[in-house]
Amino acid sequence: MAKKTEKKVKKIIKKVKKKKKQKQKMPLVEGRIYINATFNNTIVTITDVDGKVAAWISSGNLGFSGTRKSTPYAAITTVTQGLDKAVQLGLKRARVFVKGPGPGREAGLKVLRAKRDLDVISISDVTPIPHNGPRPPKMKKG
Repeated sequence: MAKKTEKKVKKIIKKVKKKKKQKQKMPLVEGRIYINATFNNTIVTITDVDGKVAAWISSGNLGFSGTRKSTPYAAITTVTQGLDKAVQLGLKRARVFVKGPGPGREAGLKVLRAKRDLDVISISDVTPIPHNGPRPPKMKKG
């Protein structure tokens, strides 16, 4: 019985002794910034060229709640914090993709234009636009 408990203790000690190797983060030189401005929130996602997410931030993440999340001020602070994170990651050049009809859309673009330590290559609008919409309901009889 004692041998079994000794083996278990040894296994636990081995697990504790093993240290996880931290991945070395390569500095992002060029990447993409996605600004998703909905009616309820503004989300900024920073990715590398391949689309792997390096960081993200949202209005709710910064402490705004309820209707305050959907204000232009919340969007300005969110985009500012997102760009600061991007610069910390080493981002020099970025393509910006803006999506959504929310109030944070124009406010976020205003912050982008004012930011001098990040070179914006292009700003693209990727808001989905319905072409023909869904099939209309069947006509009622009578």
